[in-house]
Amino acid sequence: MADLQEASVTLASDPATVATARRFAAGVLAEWGLPDEHDTADTVRLIVSELATNAVQHTFGQSPTYTLRLRLERDEQLRVGVTDSHPRRPQRLPAAVQQDNGRGMVIIRWLAKENRGRLSVAPTPDGGKTVWVALPWTVTVQT
Repeated sequence: MADLQEASVTLASDPATVATARRFAAGVLAEWGLPDEHDTADTVRLIVSELATNAVQHTFGQSPTYTLRLRLERDEQLRVGVTDSHPRRPQRLPAAVQQDNGRGMVIIRWLAKENRGRLSVAPTPDGGKTVWVALPWTVTVQT
């Protein structure tokens, strides 16, 4: 397999596109050898859902699109990132805050930690940001 495989899609910043982002990720991962029923596939779909939802809900209409990127590096690490053009970094809510939303980053951090991964936020040259989750790639591709 190649040292680096990449796939990306840019979607409108609309709640209806979150499902499209999830399907795109599932299709790419299947092409890269990750069966849909694998636990990692479920984890990645949830991460994509939360990242895309954050890009739609928390950019306050200032990011008309967001881009989902998937990178598989040397069959060792999967990176899942969502880029939007809003400069505000994700905020961590105090545990005592009671509200119906705002828990996306808590879920993402927990999933990353639970799967021996890590979360990072990187600024983009145009003033936006990319939220990345890096996970170990533990899938053995059968030939």
